[in-house]
Amino acid sequence: MKIASLEDEPAQAAWIRQIVVESGHSCTSFSQSRQLLLQLRDEPFDLLLLDWQMPDLSGTEVLRWTRANLDRHVPVMFLSCRGTEEDVVQGLASGADDYMVKPIRPRELAARIQSLLRRAGGKAGGQDARLEIGGYVFDSAARTVTLQGRPIGLTPKEFDLALLLFRNEGRIVARNHIVAAIWGREISPLSRTIDTHMSRVRSKLALRAEHGFRLLPVYTHGYRLEAVES
Repeated sequence: MKIASLEDEPAQAAWIRQIVVESGHSCTSFSQSRQLLLQLRDEPFDLLLLDWQMPDLSGTEVLRWTRANLDRHVPVMFLSCRGTEEDVVQGLASGADDYMVKPIRPRELAARIQSLLRRAGGKAGGQDARLEIGGYVFDSAARTVTLQGRPIGLTPKEFDLALLLFRNEGRIVARNHIVAAIWGREISPLSRTIDTHMSRVRSKLALRAEHGFRLLPVYTHGYRLEAVES
């Protein structure tokens, strides 16, 4: 898989590149945010690793551009020295798929990369993917989902929303990211559109403990789909 790393400190950039390559992937390092954005216009990547604090554009600005202009399922992970709980929540709420606080632990980073790529279906650039998790099987090409082999009827937006949740299982999916990814336009903060769709997805997919998952609201932030131990 092709991975892009945004890191302005040369030693850190080399360390990240070594970990990625030893994990069996290719890694292109960028020391400036604008340099990465220019490359993203012409070349697809399967995963982006972003430092938060950059000399030109911050990692969050790069993330916002990515979510607005690239395939919405391209996974993005922050690698940052900012390690408070508030920083982590802010990074995830801004649309990141994962967040790792430096110093980088090589085996953990390699494992997180593999997890993100697996959840994204191992595909980039909007290619079709099959996602199997628990008893659920999503077919992005046919836009179908089954539970233990039984087809589940979803509207187009319900399917997109369900797939977004399952691709990000275990992580907070921010409300603003949900709006951008599913509706692509502003929704009034007073609107119940997101909550109504979440309720329908929860009901139609039977997201209950007996099926291994539950869907939880995260106050002021968004929603999280989490696995339930049997």
